[in-house]
Amino acid sequence: MPTLSVKRSLLNAALGRNYSDEEFDELCFEYGVELDDVTSEREEYEKSLPPGAVADPVELSARSAEVVYKIDLPANRYDLLCIEGLSRALRIFSGDDAEAPVVRRVPGPHSMVVDCASASTIRPYVVCGILRGVSFTPERYDSFIDLQDQLHRNLCRNRTLVAIGTHDLGSVDASGPFRFGAEDPGAVNFVPLTHPDGTSFRSDRLLEHYATDPSCKHLKPYVPIIVDSPLYPVVRDCAGNVLSLPPIINGHRSRITLDTTDVFIECTATDLTKANVVLDTVVCMFSQYCADPFVVEAVEIRYDGAPPSDVPGGTSTTPLLSTRTVQASVATIASTIGAPISPADAVRLCRKVQLSPATADGDVLTCTVGPVRSDVLHPIDVAEDIGIAYGFNNIVRKVPATSTVGGEQGINALGDLLREEISRAGYTEVLTHGLTSLADNYTSLRRPVGTDAVHLSNPANVEYEVVRTTLLPGLMKTLQHNRSASFANGMKLFEVSDVVVADNTHVCTETIVGAKNIRKICAVYAGLTSGFEILHGLVDRIMTLCEVGPEPEYVATSRDDEGKFRVAREGWAYTVEEHAGDGEEGGTYFPGRGAVVLLSNPALGKRVRVGHFGVLHPEVLTNFDVAYPTSAMELDLEVLM
Repeated sequence: MPTLSVKRSLLNAALGRNYSDEEFDELCFEYGVELDDVTSEREEYEKSLPPGAVADPVELSARSAEVVYKIDLPANRYDLLCIEGLSRALRIFSGDDAEAPVVRRVPGPHSMVVDCASASTIRPYVVCGILRGVSFTPERYDSFIDLQDQLHRNLCRNRTLVAIGTHDLGSVDASGPFRFGAEDPGAVNFVPLTHPDGTSFRSDRLLEHYATDPSCKHLKPYVPIIVDSPLYPVVRDCAGNVLSLPPIINGHRSRITLDTTDVFIECTATDLTKANVVLDTVVCMFSQYCADPFVVEAVEIRYDGAPPSDVPGGTSTTPLLSTRTVQASVATIASTIGAPISPADAVRLCRKVQLSPATADGDVLTCTVGPVRSDVLHPIDVAEDIGIAYGFNNIVRKVPATSTVGGEQGINALGDLLREEISRAGYTEVLTHGLTSLADNYTSLRRPVGTDAVHLSNPANVEYEVVRTTLLPGLMKTLQHNRSASFANGMKLFEVSDVVVADNTHVCTETIVGAKNIRKICAVYAGLTSGFEILHGLVDRIMTLCEVGPEPEYVATSRDDEGKFRVAREGWAYTVEEHAGDGEEGGTYFPGRGAVVLLSNPALGKRVRVGHFGVLHPEVLTNFDVAYPTSAMELDLEVLM
């Protein structure tokens, strides 16, 4: 969740009211944001000191005592990441402003030419816009820079998706088109923004400097984005002067100062949609300071060569400043938020949350989503905003018309009871990751790679290729990472958790997604001996706890609260047979030292395999780097319900 720090005096001036801390806290709550802290630069400095340390008087006096609000904002509300957007939204919400201003786009003489052949290899998109006649003050300038930093951290994903470059249009040669492409690092020389002394760097050596110089640690995280690329992205003016080396640094020549009046904004990106959102957000927030307020000058983008598929015709004009409409049912909105809202109320409330103009035709509400409300994706988002505008404190609490009694699901209750009993037997419970690699899930267990696993389309790394179909790899990796522990008395581990298997039967709604969860229990014993009999005993204990007796008759081993022997569920029985080497776990166990657990009950009508146990094959132990003989068991708990 991003946090906006803003001085109280500036915020009150922007809001046109002098709110007390309590009043502003209440306003934030009503709007759905949170006033996290009321502090100051001086107070923050004192908090950062180690316990017992005395503040340096010089350092303390250099920090302002002015009150600062720290406001937690929703991660998808990019328009609130600066004082301009936040104050505008709160003024409209509180009724001080009638509605959101409309930002207009006017044609301009400037264009940006993109060299598709080179740019497509590293950063294929660019969008641009120009703010004319901007009047900067120190506070406005700081807010302009802070908004870019907030967007870089949030929507731009630390500049990997979008990098923002802002330039003084009066300090560059804008007589012809700007140019964007990727060039040989050794051919790019310029004075970066970080060196006002005029020191020029070759781009590859500049990245080495940022990676090693402690004074440039704020730029070091961005160096890996392009450092290994054979070509570096570069933005130049028509005279060939370097404006920026995205996503790293702008050039000193085109730096923004308090005297800048015409601001050229370029956003280079790997994601065109997010680039347009970023540009629209910046120009909509700061066009209010233009000589002609809320007017933005457009820039034509021309893609030279084979353009990307999502740029039809190879040309575009930015910023888009696109608006769209979203329709929602008033009855559904009223039901969702639990308030008696009429169509007329919905239209009025849309104005408070910048979703106007809005109209209602019977039950159908049509609202307008402006260029800064990219967070509105679905009618339920409209319902949420109308709920905020209505006021959560105004929603009357009601007793539900229906009475229901909640309860724990049977499979969860069984799992909790088994956890307690197995822990008492000396086993340690572990919780392992639900994602694994194909090798660990199949090959390392000497199982053929099957089609039952659910694959991730874009895994973060090789360790997260599929969702596990067995709990055993997680327990084996736990043993592997605890090799330094003592195994003299054996190490007993167990886990009760879900696996996921592909299920394309589409027979019922539970499996319509093409996969289903299965609750399983798995345990391992690693020690100086094989431990086959220990796992066999655990299987028998679990079956006894589930009131399932061995064939041919039930052997009572425990008593109920009244001291009487328990009886098995009628018709339920299990048997253990030697593993025949078939099934998906056929190669996991040592030959002749594996077993399957077969269950019969009235509902099944026949024996079914519900689990297996045995001594793990030496190759399995080698694959997981486990040095001791190990036995394992795994049962399907859902069949035992």
